[in-house]
Amino acid sequence: MPERILVVDDDHDIARYVEVNLTLEGYEVHLEHDGEGALATALRLQPDLILLDVMMPRLDGYEVCKRLRHDPRTANASIIMLTAKSLSAEKVLGLTAGADDYIAKPFDPPELVARVASALRRSRQMREVSPLTGLPGNFQISFELDRLISDPTSRFAVVYADLDNFKAYNDHYGFLRGDEAIKTTARVLTQAQSRHPTEPDFTGHIGGDDFVLLTSPDIAPDLCKDIVDSFDAVVATLYDPEDRARGCIAVADRQGKLHSYPLLSISLGVATTGHRRIGSQWEASSIATEMKTLAKRAAGSSFEIDRRRV
Repeated sequence: MPERILVVDDDHDIARYVEVNLTLEGYEVHLEHDGEGALATALRLQPDLILLDVMMPRLDGYEVCKRLRHDPRTANASIIMLTAKSLSAEKVLGLTAGADDYIAKPFDPPELVARVASALRRSRQMREVSPLTGLPGNFQISFELDRLISDPTSRFAVVYADLDNFKAYNDHYGFLRGDEAIKTTARVLTQAQSRHPTEPDFTGHIGGDDFVLLTSPDIAPDLCKDIVDSFDAVVATLYDPEDRARGCIAVADRQGKLHSYPLLSISLGVATTGHRRIGSQWEASSIATEMKTLAKRAAGSSFEIDRRRV
């Protein structure tokens, strides 16, 4: 589905000019020519981005921008303000009102298209950032993988990480303590990766207790060992003293029968181009998942790296 853009300008010729250029880029474009019409259409369409002229009848662009930002239905839309003025004071007013960017008229179509694409890209990335860990989500993970896979010369390793016994921990301590365990895991992963800088260098949060790291094939073994050691060094702090001393928790099933679960551990599965080419992100995901399943067969924190050549 194409991204939806609302163009608001009281000059019909400029609005139409912008519409043509953005439509050619594949966007779905809608037009309005005054502030009140812009508000009504924005609330109805809930566009991904709004190109908003400053000087308009009935309501100017600054007031429209403020109202859009205060309505939850449009608060997260990207807003680029268009103006014939290029004074810094005018830009400050627009940004203070809630605009994301500012373009002075007259503008070149390539610049406009580039600004729109950049604003939409930032918006997608922000929507994909995990509110719990602050790490990039599935969209950015997919983008980074595609970027690497599309370059036949790139060498990379995909590390798929998740926690063992997390559901039992969450059931026993509650979701708030579960969230703390996930945030602790995120810190362990990012801090370990910072100690092993390389290219690529990326950590993403799929959701729940699942994470993906991108690194180089040469660094992957040391990085995984660092993660395993670092996680095991902090995991006890996530438990109450009596459970920590016991080395396990007791969780009742639906029939009320108690089951014992060891302390959380982390399992890592690694797909790498160190020995063979990876042709798609689906292949990378499948291999990393297979390796993680092997790692989970071991007691405690562990990792497995795919070393097959075919």
